[in-house]
Amino acid sequence: MNALALSLAYLRQRPLTTALNVAMLAIGVGAVALLMLFADQLRDTLARDARGVDMVVGAKGSPLQLVLSSVFHVDIPTGNIRLEDARALARNPMIGAALPLALGDSYRGWRIVGAEHAYPALFGAEVARGALWRAPLEATVGARAAAEGGLEVGTRFVGSHGVAAGGMAHADTPYRVVGVFAPTGTVLDRLIVTSIESVWRVHAPHGGEAPGERGGEGAPEDEPGGEVPLLAGGEDGGDRELTALLVQLRNPVGAATLPRQIAATTPMQAALPGFEIARLTRTIGFGVDGFRAFAYVLMASAALGIFAALSGALERRRYDIAVMRALGAGRGAILRQMLVEGCLLSTAGAALGLALGHGAALAAGDWLRREYGVGLDGLAMAAGEPLLFAAAVALGAAAALVPALRACRIDVSAALARG
Repeated sequence: MNALALSLAYLRQRPLTTALNVAMLAIGVGAVALLMLFADQLRDTLARDARGVDMVVGAKGSPLQLVLSSVFHVDIPTGNIRLEDARALARNPMIGAALPLALGDSYRGWRIVGAEHAYPALFGAEVARGALWRAPLEATVGARAAAEGGLEVGTRFVGSHGVAAGGMAHADTPYRVVGVFAPTGTVLDRLIVTSIESVWRVHAPHGGEAPGERGGEGAPEDEPGGEVPLLAGGEDGGDRELTALLVQLRNPVGAATLPRQIAATTPMQAALPGFEIARLTRTIGFGVDGFRAFAYVLMASAALGIFAALSGALERRRYDIAVMRALGAGRGAILRQMLVEGCLLSTAGAALGLALGHGAALAAGDWLRREYGVGLDGLAMAAGEPLLFAAAVALGAAAALVPALRACRIDVSAALARG
């Protein structure tokens, strides 16, 4: 009988102990795997959604709130800024491009974003059906918002005030869907995008045309999308307001100097997404690190359990080992058999743990997608999972090493004599 078959036979003799050791290791490995998946995908999602945005400018308040609401669309905006202030800032020589946003409304929890055609271009978006908006109260919808919100080309819908479902409906100014974006894997998938003029019209008294609106059907064709950039100037901005500006800087010097300059000389604030994301991940990291430490304690406890199980089994197997030695099995064969037993336990625990981690990620992903619009893909593999699996197997082998060495030193004659 080879070492593998013999180890399996021994493990089947004590099913409860075997199951407990495997389960304890599986829980620890599963917890670490879930944390790896969460950390990797959160980092990738944040980087993907913030790509091309060096700085965010908006009303004074929390810089993190400004970034979360304007870049990731998961928080409440800090307020509004004057269009004329935004235009003055856009002329700063350190700024390469500035994309205006108008936020504050939603449809069944899907956020309505007033923007220019350069906004979906920031995500490399393509229109799968229909076209980009051109006239006021036309909208192009992200792939997930369209599929789950029941929005298709030609559908009319009414936005409501606020970024959550249940706000006051703007019943006298319905939108019409003119296009649906192809999936991008970014925050755009869960947005409804329209023109800034549409947002102004919805919030104008009695839904009439707001002062300072640009024309829709007769808009000048200065750009391929038929838009004149709102920040380029032209007509008087009057009392028009925006929510935020997504800024691309000409060089890194602007990131060091502009935020302080804006805060000191304007009624606005500037936030750097890279800095705020790092601060957010550090804050999240404190809780994640504590949970990871607990998972490592579970893995260490499982290794001690394997050590205790094999040490206890050794006392019961002294006669069996002595018989094997008497029949010609060398010390290497005994050592190999005990190590295989430990590796079998740890391999089963590691494999089950990875399955548990991915299963938990699938379940948590559905919940996160429903509650926050941020998915967690349980079918993806984290970069550190192969190393985690190898470490768990090595942990089982290490736990089996001391009992295996003790087994090699058994006095054959004395063990046979005791029977």
